[in-house]
Amino acid sequence: MAAKVIWLREALADLEDIGSYIERNSSNYARIVVQRLYRTAIELPRFPGMGRQVPEWDDARYREKIVYSYRLIYRVVSPERIEVLAVIHGTRLLPDVIRDRGR
Repeated sequence: MAAKVIWLREALADLEDIGSYIERNSSNYARIVVQRLYRTAIELPRFPGMGRQVPEWDDARYREKIVYSYRLIYRVVSPERIEVLAVIHGTRLLPDVIRDRGR
């Protein structure tokens, strides 16, 4: 059985904020970026380990996929559950509080 991808409320808010920010300059590009981030998350169950381990955290459960200039941070909870924790710009520092989301 394939894993289920769960977007945490905070991660959905991140995605919405990114879309709103980009939309100020280009609604078309905002749609493209948000769709690509969402599609990347949908693909995670096929190969949950395909993202690299989050370099700031020494824990293989926490992984990330780079999409354009954004980091899609997720946690492999079990073979049946993957949680998207955050989507942040790659130039931002990754706060440790993100690791505790959904707990």
